[in-house]
Amino acid sequence: MLKSKYIIPVLALLMQVLIFGFREPAKLHTISTGNAQELKDFFKYTPDRLPFVSAHRGGPRKGFPENCIATFENTLSHCPATLEIDPRFTKDGKIVLMHDATLDRTTNGTGKVADHTLAELRKLRLKDTEGNLTRFTIPTLDEALEWAKGKTILVIDAKDVPVEVRAGKVVEHKAEGNAIIIAYSIDDIKKCYQVSKDIVMEVMASKPQQIAELDKCGVPWENLIGFVSHDLPEDKTVFSEIHQRGSMCILGSSRNIDRQFMAGKITAAELEAGYLNLVRHGADIIEADLGIESGAALSALQQGASSKAKYFRK
Repeated sequence: MLKSKYIIPVLALLMQVLIFGFREPAKLHTISTGNAQELKDFFKYTPDRLPFVSAHRGGPRKGFPENCIATFENTLSHCPATLEIDPRFTKDGKIVLMHDATLDRTTNGTGKVADHTLAELRKLRLKDTEGNLTRFTIPTLDEALEWAKGKTILVIDAKDVPVEVRAGKVVEHKAEGNAIIIAYSIDDIKKCYQVSKDIVMEVMASKPQQIAELDKCGVPWENLIGFVSHDLPEDKTVFSEIHQRGSMCILGSSRNIDRQFMAGKITAAELEAGYLNLVRHGADIIEADLGIESGAALSALQQGASSKAKYFRK
């Protein structure tokens, strides 16, 4: 009979096999923040910070679907990255990872996610970015939060899951050290802070007026990361204003240079130059559809001595 001390490790292994299938463990580039205070320190702006990538929807590409744990591992096998994910409710109140409200684009199923139970969704398979069916299945938010521990930081978007529910999941899994919440309004920022003062949030901060509102909201800046824009803002002082408050800045590339490259409008060299230009203007984190390409572009900037180096491991 299997001794009780071996039961949990064996069950964990069986769960990984069910999700991923049998395969060699990947050597991952990790961002390791073990607790809430380390997470806050990691995201605190310092002049010696090491720019890095937030892989949009986990970094999908050919063979690897969006919002899929196998895709997360593939991204981290190439570069250190935080991973942006999308939660949605099932018919029976569970939370799965799925960007769209419907299943048609990213799975071999049809209809609304919210019209299916978790058991029904488990029978479906995910499609990659080219529409090819893969062997991977839809993960739950619970599974993603447990998987991420010691590996990376999840960036949990909203979709149809209220901020207090997402924050509650982070607390439930004791994941304050490896997950942050995207909050789109001052009310949501306050609600999240009420659930836990340890949770870090990505907040909208593209204009001086928004920064002033954040100053007055009652939530300390150590709990906030500023999402500046999907394009370079007209008023570039927002970068220095956010940095002066001790927080990092995020810029998105998914709606500009990533799209241009995927449409064949710019070369790989121009794509790399585009990522570096975002950093030059003040970005500390680039939210990219092309997580691996953006990670490669930033790799040279991650080699210097830094107080943040202790969090990046392989």
